Amino acid sequence: MTDSLRIGFVTGATPDKWARHWRDRRPEPLELVPVSEEEQLAGVHDGTLDMALVRLPVDRDGLHCVRLYDELQVAVASREHVLAAADEEVTTADLVDEQLVRPHASGWTPTAEQLGWPPMSEQEAVETVAAGTGIVVLPMSVARLHQRKDVVSRVVADLEPTTIALVWRVERDDAVTQAFVGVTKGRTANSSR
Repeated sequence: MTDSLRIGFVTGATPDKWARHWRDRRPEPLELVPVSEEEQLAGVHDGTLDMALVRLPVDRDGLHCVRLYDELQVAVASREHVLAAADEEVTTADLVDEQLVRPHASGWTPTAEQLGWPPMSEQEAVETVAAGTGIVVLPMSVARLHQRKDVVSRVVADLEPTTIALVWRVERDDAVTQAFVGVTKGRTANSSR
């Protein structure tokens, strides 16, 4: 039996397509392991994960990193919030007076004085804004994952997108690892590096 390949993936990353291609082409079993954004590198560093799909930025010291795709950031608010009246996009200027329930997550802070929110998960943040308190800025895939009937989301046009990347330890750069990198980069079974 060949060793399995353990791939961590952060909330919102979508490894299914790559996992299907891997399973169609390779004998090594593939195990997908969900990880939180706070712990997205821990398993790679301690060796319990071979690789991880992470949301940048991360500390790349001792790691290889391949950027895979960018993702728009969206503002999520209660369906009763003024944000619901906006068409499909808003800007940070439209949000300057808002309370962000996860102010650290988006890389942007409004000018309004912010409340001291306790740390909370993406799901807890969406539940909080659904109750009519503040807004949360999330990557689009995470907002879709936690979509509810009582919230709306709008693209924040002037925020930098978030980036999903594949990381692995420098010393783990073997043929199996490179084969998975190839799958994520769209290489066919017959193409070479």
